Amino acid sequence: MLFTAISLLDKLIQWDKWLFIKINSQWTHPLLDSVMPLWRNPLYWTPLYLFLLLFVLVNFRTKGIWWALLFISTVALCDMVGNYAFKHNIERLRPCNDPDFFVHVRLLLQHCGSGFSFVSNHAANHFGMGVFSFITLRHVIGKWAWLGLLWAFSVAYAQVYVGVHYPLDVTGGALLGTLFGISTGTLFNKRFRFAIFGNQSTVSV
Repeated sequence: MLFTAISLLDKLIQWDKWLFIKINSQWTHPLLDSVMPLWRNPLYWTPLYLFLLLFVLVNFRTKGIWWALLFISTVALCDMVGNYAFKHNIERLRPCNDPDFFVHVRLLLQHCGSGFSFVSNHAANHFGMGVFSFITLRHVIGKWAWLGLLWAFSVAYAQVYVGVHYPLDVTGGALLGTLFGISTGTLFNKRFRFAIFGNQSTVSV
């Protein structure tokens, strides 16, 4: 049984590296080479974060404050659990830091990063935010809520594309973020669920 588990894990890791090479070195385009390093950078998403916070605070007042607090709490939980429960215990090297693998890496950033690789906190945080927003806002903004999940996926994909994470790293991060996003989103809806716009007297932003 143990031998079988080890064999399966080895095959999974080999598949993970194969897919990394495909995404990082073969499924590429000059435009993506320019966009992806910026796309994964949280600084470029700051206007979106501020817009979301302003949107809920202006339109939903006290409920909006609770939404903002749980939104921030979701990110904090994803970040802490990703770091202390996974990265510091599993200690998987980033592909660009792995002495046995880095020759296969096309690094699109100036620095690889000193932290460990599994799980990807970028993926965890963005899926946490995306899923939380989807659950709490989908009945308010309709199909537009799906953009939050697409956005999270694209940021996670960018982590592999630029060479700092394996596909399994971002998959693990996505699952972690989804778990916390569902938990905090469900909690918010049970306690503070937003009324749909049709039932609001005014809607701003």
